[in-house]
Amino acid sequence: MKIARVIGSVTGTIKDGRLVGQKLLLVDIVDASGAVLNPSQVITDTCGAGVGDMVLLASGSAARISPETSGAPTDETAVMLVDEITVNNQLTYQANSG
Repeated sequence: MKIARVIGSVTGTIKDGRLVGQKLLLVDIVDASGAVLNPSQVITDTCGAGVGDMVLLASGSAARISPETSGAPTDETAVMLVDEITVNNQLTYQANSG
């Protein structure tokens, strides 16, 4: 699994039918401190993420296990909104509480 920060969304009217109804997000893959490791990846979203959110990504076949993504042509799916990240007992990320 990977951590990513949502930086935008992707829309299109002509697409694979299995993507109809899917929310597509543009994310940067980041490390635990938020530094970008891999910029501008497109993912599917199953947890209602928005710009600025940190999400946990499932990759490969695990990205297509949920009922929402079953059979969809996706390699990565946001499966959790991250509330906090702690490394060596130090808080490196905390979601906005309000």
